[in-house]
Amino acid sequence: MDELIPTRTTLLERLKDWQDDSSWQEFFDTYWKLIYKVAVKGGLTEVEAQDVVQETMISAAKYIPTFKYDRSLGSFKGWLLNVTRWRISDQLKRRKALAMEEEPPREKTATDTCWLETMADPMSLNLEKLWDDEWEKNLLAVAVTKVKRRLEPEKYQIFDFYVNKGWAPEKVAEAFGISVNQVYMAKHRVTEMIKKEVERLKEEMV
Repeated sequence: MDELIPTRTTLLERLKDWQDDSSWQEFFDTYWKLIYKVAVKGGLTEVEAQDVVQETMISAAKYIPTFKYDRSLGSFKGWLLNVTRWRISDQLKRRKALAMEEEPPREKTATDTCWLETMADPMSLNLEKLWDDEWEKNLLAVAVTKVKRRLEPEKYQIFDFYVNKGWAPEKVAEAFGISVNQVYMAKHRVTEMIKKEVERLKEEMV
């Protein structure tokens, strides 16, 4: 029976406490880049994408405190995608309205198509695939950042030079004054830490 008792509170549960600033900061740090990148790839400018991030976070702040998880109603991941989609749509509508106000009146020819009519519609874009792709990349990037903060700088640098920069293990060992075996061990340890952090992040948001 002890195994059925939750050993920790998920981030969604912690966010129900308005005063839990650290959890809200963790939520922002985890998801703002995801929302921003999807908004930009959805056709927005950097400024418009920043507004989407802000407005999506405001929507989350209003929604999460009363959130009750029900798998039959869909995942939080799906809900966040829908909110982001709506906010992207809002930005495009504002852009269109502003452009119509500024566009001087003119007669349209039979072959003339106003650029406003060809503006991308986020409802028709394949945002689900884009969201899924960016979701995985974002979780990995966040996990790496969190693990990096927990490690001594030199230990992460060994991993970074070997894995990300592609240095030969012998070169890394010589640069840091350690054995090649220690380079392999550093890679294994940091890789496992990152994998566990990715899993933790996935479990935090059901």
